[in-house]
Amino acid sequence: MSNFKENLFNKDVMSLDTYIMFKLKEQTAKLKPELTAKNRAPISLSMGAPTANPPKALVERLKQILDEDGIHTYSTPKGEDYFRKAIAQRMKNRFGVDLDPDKEIYSLVGSKEGIANLIRFLITQKDTDKDIIMVPDPCYASYLQFIQCAGGLAYHIPLTAENNYMPNLDEVYDKFTKEGYKPENLKALVINYPNNPLGVSATREYVKSAVDFCKKHKILLISDLAYSDLYFSEAEKPFSVFEIEGAKDIAVEFHSFSKPYAVTGWRLGWVCGNEFAVQRLGKGKSTIDNGIFKALQKACAEILNSKEGDDYIKEGNLGYKRKQAIMVKGFTELGWDMSKVPHTTFYLWMPIPRKYKSSFEFCEDLLKTSGIVVVPGTAFGDCGEGFFRLSYVCSDEQLQEVIDRMKADGFRY
Repeated sequence: MSNFKENLFNKDVMSLDTYIMFKLKEQTAKLKPELTAKNRAPISLSMGAPTANPPKALVERLKQILDEDGIHTYSTPKGEDYFRKAIAQRMKNRFGVDLDPDKEIYSLVGSKEGIANLIRFLITQKDTDKDIIMVPDPCYASYLQFIQCAGGLAYHIPLTAENNYMPNLDEVYDKFTKEGYKPENLKALVINYPNNPLGVSATREYVKSAVDFCKKHKILLISDLAYSDLYFSEAEKPFSVFEIEGAKDIAVEFHSFSKPYAVTGWRLGWVCGNEFAVQRLGKGKSTIDNGIFKALQKACAEILNSKEGDDYIKEGNLGYKRKQAIMVKGFTELGWDMSKVPHTTFYLWMPIPRKYKSSFEFCEDLLKTSGIVVVPGTAFGDCGEGFFRLSYVCSDEQLQEVIDRMKADGFRY
């Protein structure tokens, strides 16, 4: 019975490690007493999660809805009619996109769940000639784990300053085939703009090239638009893939309530787009969950197209713009070149100081010396070596304290 545990789970699941953000949280908790004793109580810049309260109108409406008859019964995996119709209206108002709420929209227990299940449904587990999904590198760390857990292979597409974070996909494909990968095993391409962890956006021309690429090779285009409402400049206002003509033929897009409305723990999102792909994902999900709590759906359906909701997003973005300015000023004083900072998301992607040999070494030293929690770039892919990501979602005072500690403790570029 010595190998009892190992035999229970498939080898792909057995090879998974704890998600990087939770590992950092555990490590920080262990160091907290020691750091607090030397006046360096931990300040976390690791998790990409808003810390503000949700819109007051949303919370108050939820309290009222909780008293409605039947609100506590099962929902449906696809989402209540009023929820999907509100999403369709939001997509029209925000992006000018027309979607059928009955066929082209499906509710999710957070966009992360939806992407994970879609990838699982796309990939057939095989010992050799594994199914392949192309992902950006660096990327949201969970993409890699989703693919690994499903028994597939992630093919990394480097996003670098040299290719302006928009690599030529035809060149990527040529390299892919020259390396011996079989085109018939390629299932999908993932794009994520605005990007986590880089914060960068893409041009419409580039996203059109991704649509054309997926059409040419008959694969699914997966657009992760979790940060669609986090922007500080109209010039970088995020757009939907469905603003590109013909995208609905080949693409699905994932959206989240977590970031714009600060309801990360509520777990709501949606997938929309290609009817066949949305419905296939839905049929699979119908065997897994019974949908989102109806009270949450109803309250969030009402906030989606409301003045209160739009005002909340605008005010939140002004706050993030102010927080970004604090960090840009501070890191400029510490010797970093902050002249090309994107104006979307709440992330900064920065090179490690020159005296360090690896991202992990710098991040570990910063935590143990100054109590500042940032994420090593290697958590997001091979191209992340030499970089780190920070998330400026905590208070202005804490952000300034980060800069002050780094100055006092000798952390400069």
